[in-house]
Amino acid sequence: MNRASLKRSKILHMALMGTSDPSGEAEASHEKPFVLRALQIALVVSLYWVTSISMVFLNKYLLDSPSLRLDTPIFVTFYQCLVTALLCKGLSSLATCCPGTMDFPTLRLDLRVARSILPLSVVFIGMITFNNLCLKYVGVAFYNVGRSLTTVFNVLLSYLLLKQTTSFYALLACSIIIGGFWLGVDQEGAEGTLSWTGTLFGVLASLCVSLNAIYTKKVLPAVDGSIWRLTFYNNINACVLFLPLLLLLGELPALYNFPQLGSAHFWGMMTLGGLFGFAIGYVTGLQIKFTSPLTHNVSGTAKACAQTVLAVLYYEETKSFLWWMSNMMVLGGSSAYTWVRGWEMKKIQEEPRPKEEEKSNVEV
Repeated sequence: MNRASLKRSKILHMALMGTSDPSGEAEASHEKPFVLRALQIALVVSLYWVTSISMVFLNKYLLDSPSLRLDTPIFVTFYQCLVTALLCKGLSSLATCCPGTMDFPTLRLDLRVARSILPLSVVFIGMITFNNLCLKYVGVAFYNVGRSLTTVFNVLLSYLLLKQTTSFYALLACSIIIGGFWLGVDQEGAEGTLSWTGTLFGVLASLCVSLNAIYTKKVLPAVDGSIWRLTFYNNINACVLFLPLLLLLGELPALYNFPQLGSAHFWGMMTLGGLFGFAIGYVTGLQIKFTSPLTHNVSGTAKACAQTVLAVLYYEETKSFLWWMSNMMVLGGSSAYTWVRGWEMKKIQEEPRPKEEEKSNVEV
């Protein structure tokens, strides 16, 4: 029973950390029939797609709906962080009160840990805020192109901060992404729907996503490598830091004068947005667990394509051939970069190390 418990904890840890265990996957594939495993993968991928796409459309409604007319993007982001923090604490309490029902770490607020994570929390706030502001000012159809430079910033920051070089083929994939981004901006301008403010927020969101990944690796030891603890502290810090922003930007008076402030529908949609924000982290871990990090990236790219098509159909928009080409360039460049990096990592793992073996033989 202890072995089974340890195995479940190990699998969940790998899922949340975005790593895979080949031996574990192989063992699981032998234990379960192919049809059952294929059905599980299909259900998990579908759950990821539905959660991610629903979250984008719901946030667009909360941030820029003509029927809602709520101009408080910082408050919407603050409330989603609050819901996530409360959910983390609630699940932690449930796991403590009813051991064995679920696997969730114990969460206790430690001010020293909160302070050590503060630099990451600032980047985290920038990431979620700029994401929402980008979505507020641009259409859902252009949203993926508007914040498509994350991969480019990953390469740039890896070189500037970590002194890591990138292969020619990976740089070529990045150039395709940049070309698709500029073509998309040009086509949005030609159609008269370009928002330079939204595009700028999209670029800043891409930068913050890259910085978030780098800082996350640095601060994970402070929370014992637990993604859930990091999520809890990040959202607690964000709630505190958002309060002065709400005052400075004058969103509290705007919220006070909001006609639907007492509407159950409004608070239900706000809470649902927070639930989706919490759930996306969990379903991302599930997808990685049942597939692999590489397959997760491919699934994310395909999801972005489906989301763009759905947005064009839902909002009854008409797009030019070059506009669609810009999306294909962004998605194709992202897929190519993922494939190249996966191929390079596989090649490194398969390379023999004869020099070390010879050295050990000489020493013996």
